[in-house]
Amino acid sequence: MDALRYIIKRLLLMFPILFGITVLTFFISNTIPGDPARLAAGPHADAKVIEELRETMGLNKPLYVQYGTYMNNLVHGDFGFSNFSHQPVIEDIKAYFPATLELTLFSMFITILIGIPFGVISANKKDKIADQFTRVMSLMGVAMPAFWLGILLLLFFYLQLGILPGSGRLDTGLSPPVTITGMYTLDALLSGNWTVFQSAIIHLILPAITQAAVTIGMITRMTRSSMLEVLKSDYVRTAYAKGGTDTRVLYGHALRNGMMPILTLLGMTFGHSLGGSVLVESVFSWPGLGKYAVNAITYLDFPAVMAVTMLIAILFITVNLIIDILYQVIDPRLNYD
Repeated sequence: MDALRYIIKRLLLMFPILFGITVLTFFISNTIPGDPARLAAGPHADAKVIEELRETMGLNKPLYVQYGTYMNNLVHGDFGFSNFSHQPVIEDIKAYFPATLELTLFSMFITILIGIPFGVISANKKDKIADQFTRVMSLMGVAMPAFWLGILLLLFFYLQLGILPGSGRLDTGLSPPVTITGMYTLDALLSGNWTVFQSAIIHLILPAITQAAVTIGMITRMTRSSMLEVLKSDYVRTAYAKGGTDTRVLYGHALRNGMMPILTLLGMTFGHSLGGSVLVESVFSWPGLGKYAVNAITYLDFPAVMAVTMLIAILFITVNLIIDILYQVIDPRLNYD
């Protein structure tokens, strides 16, 4: 009952947070120099056409009236009309978001698969060669710009060796699988299209590694720090004294008790990856939400910018709520007061 009350409370708190985000995003977006009507009309449109378009778009009204209209439409599920793609923004989100979500999930899988074991090994081998190696690698991952790493991977694996594709989500000539979720790997798996599944996985490797490089470094460092504290505990020494193996003690006892800060960071990095995939998607020509957001900002497509911001905010809040619930699973002694 306490858990349900806590979840409802967090969901209710989501509304003022999202309201504040809409206010900030809307007014900041509309202070950017430029005329969306002129961009939408094209370079050769005359002043009369631009003025008519400005009136149609509601840009000639006071800013607070424009915001009121936007919020009224938003409450009714209308995210507006994109001046860049010339279709409802919600349709653009449906087309672009699954690609970003797929890339983010794959990169987070790589992060967890590499970052946590590296952190555990580093803590267990404190000040030894393995520890020094993982610390250097994690520092390089955090410090290395994503676009630079992406270009290096393209030069080596795509242009030099030719063993991995350089752009896109599928090989040329392959048709996307039957749309179920919009994520090619999952849709191909569900429809039994193994050729498309293999191609989609291969195309994910380079952009996912690029996006995961920074988060691997952060998770490795956080895991190491958390494990170093836990390994000093009496119950760890007791587990070793009872004949427990390194694997059992480290992963069965120590890691579970040190997972709280790691889970928190995982939630934050997931939201960061969703919103920070712009550079990776640009380098690898990945047709995702980041690339769509860049085009929207370039063309002053305010409804698209607002929709992307709202979506990322909702996902970030939702992921952090899930992380808070997982705290109770890891440590039942915690309560929701």
